[in-house]
Amino acid sequence: MLHFHALDAPTPFLFFTGKGGVGKTSLACATAIDLADRGSRVLLVSTDPASNLDEMLEVRLSDNPAPVPNAAGLFAMNIDPEAAAESYRTRVLDQLGPAVSPEERSTVREQLSGACTTEIAAFDEFVGLLDGDMAGFDHIIFDTAPTGHTLRLLSLPKAWTGFLKDNDRGASCLGPHSGLKMQENRFRQALQALGDPKRTTVVLVTRADRSAIREVARTSGELDALNLSNQTLAVNGRFRAADPADVVAVALEREQDEALASMPASLTKLPRDEIPLFGFDIVGLPALRRMLASSNPRDPNDAGERDAEPIDLPGLNRLVDDIAQGEHGLIMVMDKGGVGKTTIAAAIAVGLAKRGHAVHLSTTDPAAHVNFVVDGVMPGLTVDRIDPRVETERYVSKILASRGRDLDDQGKALLLEDLASPCTEEVAVFHAFSHVVAEARSAFVVLDTAPTGHTLLLLDATGAYHRQMTSQLEPSGPGRIVTPLMRLQDPTHTRVILVTLPETTPVSEAAALQQDLRRAGIEPFAWVINKCLIASGTHDPLLRLRLAGERTQIARVQDGLAKRSYMIGWRSKPPVDVEELEALS
Repeated sequence: MLHFHALDAPTPFLFFTGKGGVGKTSLACATAIDLADRGSRVLLVSTDPASNLDEMLEVRLSDNPAPVPNAAGLFAMNIDPEAAAESYRTRVLDQLGPAVSPEERSTVREQLSGACTTEIAAFDEFVGLLDGDMAGFDHIIFDTAPTGHTLRLLSLPKAWTGFLKDNDRGASCLGPHSGLKMQENRFRQALQALGDPKRTTVVLVTRADRSAIREVARTSGELDALNLSNQTLAVNGRFRAADPADVVAVALEREQDEALASMPASLTKLPRDEIPLFGFDIVGLPALRRMLASSNPRDPNDAGERDAEPIDLPGLNRLVDDIAQGEHGLIMVMDKGGVGKTTIAAAIAVGLAKRGHAVHLSTTDPAAHVNFVVDGVMPGLTVDRIDPRVETERYVSKILASRGRDLDDQGKALLLEDLASPCTEEVAVFHAFSHVVAEARSAFVVLDTAPTGHTLLLLDATGAYHRQMTSQLEPSGPGRIVTPLMRLQDPTHTRVILVTLPETTPVSEAAALQQDLRRAGIEPFAWVINKCLIASGTHDPLLRLRLAGERTQIARVQDGLAKRSYMIGWRSKPPVDVEELEALS
């Protein structure tokens, strides 16, 4: 039995957070099953807009707790952002009272149609769980969205209690402030529950690689600042080479050892658990039970893959060649996080610049680290990021200079109060995103997007703007407005690249994202399958066990999901400078 600190004296609330793709959901599920098997009543909740709890537990879930078959005492649910937003809109509209005219009611509903309303509504559901809306459970386990999105979610109680203090005038994209003040006590109680080490434990999940450790260290510091200091560290996917003569296995173990040896002091002081890399996919209850029950990562019934036909898929250089046939355009590199999309975005940008194009590489990821990947300079390549804090300051200054120009002191004070809303950040980031989309009319712009939950919120904001602009167009009006969503839907302007790993869950998540994009009228251009061991030549028994699974997932992508697919082999260390990125592309 593996030792796992979070199970020593489990608190009522347990949060699992970390960079996308590190195994948060697997570990949250395994913990929930273990507690239920001990006789506790457990509720497992996903706050991730791109949740895959259903697939992990092999049960269809909704926004109400559902019993998990073959795990007595375990219930699970997804917080449905759209259902939460509609419920929130209804509650705010009900608070307006009968004296409000239909026109005013319609205006408030329009204010409540944006992405930030969806976010605060989902957060309101989350606060309810902390506030006892689901009494009767011994433990509530939160499988959270990737860290950038989670930090924003967990900072909302503090942001909103400050915003609402002495402020019951005006309105924002969340509706009348007087209505929000009714929630203030719930927000305050949520903060108290999160900061109480007897009630809440935060499990920081990481892989033994430098970028994941760097992000989890940043997360740990920001959670400390929010008074969530009862933290433990779980290093998932720890690998030990069985044969010292296997170059690939030895390099993989050495890479992990070096990453852990350079871990910041803020993490080394935390209680730490190491969960081994398994030779099989952690999907379904039997596999999830084995995750914490056994230190043996091999499946005794599986002898591993024998020699098989090589897989012939083009590499990233071919993808860059295909993109470079145009003279400009937006390339959006997307997926859940933890699959290497930042490296892929950087390699595409460097490859295009190497072919003589002017390229702007940027990111919308709150946990941006493109500058860590593109270490160096090259002609024609510009690297920056859409920084939410900077964009918010710029947006507030612009609004004060325009809408606030002719206001008196009282009017300016009211405007500043409204702009103090946490939702202002979403609007500001959207404006910066729109500018980048437009820039691709005359150059190549490569956008390393946030993990999918946050990206979908941004695309929702784009869609809301699209609806607002097109509803104002008169049939006989002059000219034609081209909105950001129209540009994203235009395959001659935008190419969306989905990045995945050759594993069940990442492929399923990419497939779900593809469906979401198609519902928005956006058709992905290609899939990139990253970190494939299949051509590495390894004979390590554990790694060989993983090859059959890789082959199944690559076939799944090729045969029914991707119009174009490209493959990148496993590398002993991630490319971290321009020269290595050139070699990759």
